[in-house]
Amino acid sequence: MARRYFGTDGVRGVVGTELTADLVQRLGRAAAIWSGRGRVFIGRDTRGSGPELEEAFAEGVASVGGNAVLAGVLPTPAVALLALDLGAVISASHNPPEYNGVKLFDSEGRKLTDESEEEIEALLDAPPAEEPGAIDRVGIATDSYLEHIVERFGGDLNGLRIAVDCANGAYSGIAHRAFEQLGAEVTAIGADPDGKNINVGCGATNLKLLQGVVTEGGHDLGIAFDGDGDRMLAVDAEGDVVDGDQILAILALDLEVDLVAVTVMTNLGFHRLMGERGIRVETTDVGDRYVIEALRRSGGVLGGEQSGHIIYLRDHVTGDGLAAALLLCGALKGRTLHEAAAVMPRLPQAQQSVPVRTKVIPESVLAEVDRLNADLAQRGRILVRPSGTEPVVRVLAEAEDFQESTRLCASISDLVRRELG
Repeated sequence: MARRYFGTDGVRGVVGTELTADLVQRLGRAAAIWSGRGRVFIGRDTRGSGPELEEAFAEGVASVGGNAVLAGVLPTPAVALLALDLGAVISASHNPPEYNGVKLFDSEGRKLTDESEEEIEALLDAPPAEEPGAIDRVGIATDSYLEHIVERFGGDLNGLRIAVDCANGAYSGIAHRAFEQLGAEVTAIGADPDGKNINVGCGATNLKLLQGVVTEGGHDLGIAFDGDGDRMLAVDAEGDVVDGDQILAILALDLEVDLVAVTVMTNLGFHRLMGERGIRVETTDVGDRYVIEALRRSGGVLGGEQSGHIIYLRDHVTGDGLAAALLLCGALKGRTLHEAAAVMPRLPQAQQSVPVRTKVIPESVLAEVDRLNADLAQRGRILVRPSGTEPVVRVLAEAEDFQESTRLCASISDLVRRELG
């Protein structure tokens, strides 16, 4: 059975149209039944719609005899760590404020499989129980999470001047405390959420603000999180972006792993470096949960995505922006971030997101992509895939020089636009 509501990362949509309080309540009911009508730990990000949807999900849990435990604003990885019989996050991650969504974690803090999501969708119309459950609230979850991350992933940061962009999201008021506890001098930005400014002109989806703060303030580096805290990107002292592929390369060498899991979006430069160092690479579909599944199958601990999902499964269960940021700072070992990132030369990439009426990619597009990839051989590649979170088709072109990657991306994007736009 194809999933109707669940996408790459939970259920997500514009509040009031694709995502309603009624749907979220039904999701709470179905998820509680699926998990055995036990205790469901619930967090949310800072969107204005969060309190209403959090309450709707909790009411759904209680309506079938479950116990909803509300923690308020909390980063997604914290919910994964603290999950009870089930963990739920009311969040739309990196999407704009008008979006919201629901992410689910099982009792071990793992994102659900496609099959589990299908099973939950099949329970959406289940009736309420005769004996309702309860809704409780807790207020110490943030401190427990912060203590765990600093203790397990932190190191001596004395002497580092760091700018931290919290995207006006779930790390506002939290992240800077971790860096300061470890001795860093911190400038916090994007840390004043008002319900309408999450991911707006700040955070991992828009690094311009952070770049300016880093270069103008003479900081050693900058760290940017997304709205719910499961992603992070970095900026070096010169204001140059250090993406997830480069961060993963730095960590793979520093942590001395023998295997890394990545997605199809990962730069060919990463694959070349890992090959040179004898580190095996597992490649998955886009989505951090697929990376985690690959790591668990292969016994690995490190993986991630170019977009900034960095996963390290020693002392954790999922990707964590703050843990990744602390690991990155610890891996510098006296080097600048620019010097550390230079270990992985990147092939130029060009990307476009093409709005479409349907995300079913036609044979004409696939055939042209296959033809061009055959011509490119090992010099580059083209990737076309439907987004799991937006009504767009994403086109990626990678080649030895920027002009060629740009030309290839534009050519395929135009073809997608003509066929599907």
